[in-house]
Amino acid sequence: MPGLLSVVATPIGNLEDVTLRSLRVLRDANLIAAEDTRHTAKLLRHFGIATPTVSFHAHNVRSRLPQLLQKLAEGQHLALVSDAGTPGVSDPGVELVDACRQAGIRVEPIPGASAPLAAVVASGFPMIPLTVFGFPPTRSNDRKRWFERAAQVDHTFTFFEAPHRITSCLDEIHIHFGVRPIMVGRELTKVHEEIVNFRSYSKTNGRIETRGEFTLVVGPAEWADEPASTVDDGTVHEKFLELARRQPGATRRDIIAGVAAATGLKRNDVFSALERAKAKDRA
Repeated sequence: MPGLLSVVATPIGNLEDVTLRSLRVLRDANLIAAEDTRHTAKLLRHFGIATPTVSFHAHNVRSRLPQLLQKLAEGQHLALVSDAGTPGVSDPGVELVDACRQAGIRVEPIPGASAPLAAVVASGFPMIPLTVFGFPPTRSNDRKRWFERAAQVDHTFTFFEAPHRITSCLDEIHIHFGVRPIMVGRELTKVHEEIVNFRSYSKTNGRIETRGEFTLVVGPAEWADEPASTVDDGTVHEKFLELARRQPGATRRDIIAGVAAATGLKRNDVFSALERAKAKDRA
């Protein structure tokens, strides 16, 4: 008889957030598949759990997956955990769950902490609909395309960012996200938890410490007070100069994209308005 895979959510910082059911499942399982066995060992030691662990992460999926499936096929009970939060949400796990479903092996979710949900609850932004992204890419061109695509999502969405990139991330938010409410959650549920709310077009870099783990929430898109059809060339020019002052290193194309997002105009229309404004100044 096939075994059982339990997908177990673990705390994202505060150990008090672990559920009684999660602890019971971790004790009862024959084996725990962990993203980082050293990290999971701290949790297990804290609660006196002696279940053996094996690593299962992005770099050993190919070799480890058949081994785990074999144990499940033999009738064993496996628990799957990530370093923090719910496995599969920007963490390893989806591959094993999918393989179990295809093999007819039962999968049970053990719900618990989730950084994206914790962050959006604290933001006060509308939660339906909600899109959850992972980390933006690190390479410049890929990263730029990621922000451009994310800006097209007009409802609330969340994503993660690394501490050494949070400053550049905030700069990119100013460029790409138009007029939107933003929340930055740092070290959620931990002793030094910090939550900062601001508007996408305002500067916040000096108010956010660049250490710890970051979850960002972007609220629904907001449009200008006037319909796009009534935005005149002077307004477009003023918005362009405003964004250019805030982002001295941004390209003209990026600033035009920011003006388009803020006014509801198409980028070509923003470009045309700027050219007309320039011609008027020369006249």
